[in-house]
Amino acid sequence: MDVLVCIKRVPMSGGKFVLTADEQDIETKRLGFTISPHEECAVEEAVRLVEKHGGSVTVLTLGVPEAAEQIREQMAIGADRGILLETDGVEWDPQATAAAIVEAVKADETSFDLVMFGNESADASGYQVGIRVAHALGMPAVTGIKAMNVDEGGTLHCERPAGAGKESYALPLPAVVTVKEGLNLPRYPSVPGRIRAKKKPIESSTPTRPEARLKKVGLVVPPTGGKKVQVLGKGAEAAPQVVEMFKQIGVI
Repeated sequence: MDVLVCIKRVPMSGGKFVLTADEQDIETKRLGFTISPHEECAVEEAVRLVEKHGGSVTVLTLGVPEAAEQIREQMAIGADRGILLETDGVEWDPQATAAAIVEAVKADETSFDLVMFGNESADASGYQVGIRVAHALGMPAVTGIKAMNVDEGGTLHCERPAGAGKESYALPLPAVVTVKEGLNLPRYPSVPGRIRAKKKPIESSTPTRPEARLKKVGLVVPPTGGKKVQVLGKGAEAAPQVVEMFKQIGVI
């Protein structure tokens, strides 16, 4: 089976995010980049499916030329080829992103049996692109899945959490799924895998950005709560204040 996995180059979490002067984008000069944990699981699952059933794994991303680095990382764990839809670095809204992916899928010589996405990207968390692509391609879709397999008859079986239980689905292929972290444990790229990845093909093209139908007003960095510190005293003289504080918070 032939699987397409769509990924997105995003800033590594854990660092301090600073907005550009116009508050329209994140300043990325001092940030490292990776892909979302959900997408790492999507690539891992695609590789496992192909190892079991045969076929190929293609990784696609819409982004700056440097996003080829993220494609190579996924090739190092088993993806066969990459597609880079080059942009100038300006963020595309979900409608435009989905339109570019749909165009690339239709133009590709491979008829993909399965198109996979992370449930949401680690930066924008839009939850939209996978569903929009499925609708445009006329494919059935399930979102937020944490278990999946394809039987010998070519039917996709998948599950997603639902409260204290789970929901089970059976989809005919071709289909679209969005997966969540925890679906599997992604492998680490090996040294031989990285060497092989350098020889694998990445096809580049520049999609035409459609007229924006969504308007971004601006970005806001949420305020961080400061920590309040109260000095109760020094040495033995602080003991009564400590006891009184314990009484206030209900410890004694």
